[in-house]
Amino acid sequence: MAQVRQAYRSKDAPQTAGLDPVIVLSTIGLLVVGVVMVASTSIAVAEGYAVSVWHFLVRHLIYIGLGVAVALVLRIIGTRQMQALAPLAFPAAVLVLLLPFVPGLGHEVNGSTRWIDLGVARFQVVEAAKLLVILFVAAYLAKRPQLGLSRFVETLKPLLAVGLLALILLKQPDMGSAVVLTAIVGGMIWLAGAAWKHLFVLGLGSVPLLTFAALEPYRLQRVMTFVDPWSDPFNSGFQLTQALIAVGRGQIDGVGLGASVQKLYYLPEAHTDFIFAVLAEEFGLIGILFVLALFSLLVGRILLVGIQAHRQQHPFSAYLVWGIGLWIGLQALVSMGVNLGLLPTKGLTLPLISAGGSSLIMTLVAIGVVLRVQWELALEARQTPRRRRSWQV
Repeated sequence: MAQVRQAYRSKDAPQTAGLDPVIVLSTIGLLVVGVVMVASTSIAVAEGYAVSVWHFLVRHLIYIGLGVAVALVLRIIGTRQMQALAPLAFPAAVLVLLLPFVPGLGHEVNGSTRWIDLGVARFQVVEAAKLLVILFVAAYLAKRPQLGLSRFVETLKPLLAVGLLALILLKQPDMGSAVVLTAIVGGMIWLAGAAWKHLFVLGLGSVPLLTFAALEPYRLQRVMTFVDPWSDPFNSGFQLTQALIAVGRGQIDGVGLGASVQKLYYLPEAHTDFIFAVLAEEFGLIGILFVLALFSLLVGRILLVGIQAHRQQHPFSAYLVWGIGLWIGLQALVSMGVNLGLLPTKGLTLPLISAGGSSLIMTLVAIGVVLRVQWELALEARQTPRRRRSWQV
């Protein structure tokens, strides 16, 4: 690491080292798709709010600029500094998740208190909490290289921590984010080599907890609606049936950009939670496969960066990058699954595509962290003997 720091300070160090083209280009591709779809879906929404037809598009572009700017600024923070700050990440995550409950600061939308009002904009706190939790768990796992041989309690500790956060999220309420956050941490523990018997016990123990959470009347209604949305297409099944109609109309090549009917006041949240259904309507199966390919490239490459970090014996960097890859991949799968009727309705945005400043900014920041790790790995590889270069991805 001393060589990395020396190379970083050196004027001759290649400042673009590690700027992975696959990550950058796939991210840009998804952002372009997002800009096009936000422009297409938000016009009717803007008319409903009696604002400029380009209001949501302009905000979306501003959020992209802010996300890129923050990512570039934070890219100067090395992984050693991140690891040193990691113990503070969990209490910080608890704090930010409690902020919406502060009178005068929290903001309620559709019965959920998930946002804080910053005056000029609202911020959904769980998006920051995801990155903080990944940072905390990455540092925890990095200190336990033999997790598979450790006691059960060593595997349980990070899940107990995320369980506390999940309870706070259920009070907001935001079960979708609670499930995704728990799945991210569970995936990181599995990648750390936790014993299968421990994972089995934890998985078995989570079943009654998920069942209890799902028994909340409105959540149970969502599950029943998911099973048969056409039983109540004008009430509880309205969102899902309209999304399925949009997907069905798209067929192979779609109805054309801007020609969606479902976005015209039929499909709620067409520019945020259900933007993928409108994309399927306007671009058809071809559009769906294109977006899936971009996400596969992005997430796959991020996971490979984690493998590279692991091979170069940087466990913290490996778990950090793997956690970010799981975050983007799982949230994308859940969001697309909801839009396609494969999962019960959840209020989750599609990363880098949906309108929504909180998700967009924090996802770009997370990708900036991945690029920082890749940059360090590339510099270190240039300083090591040729025999280690074969470890590069």
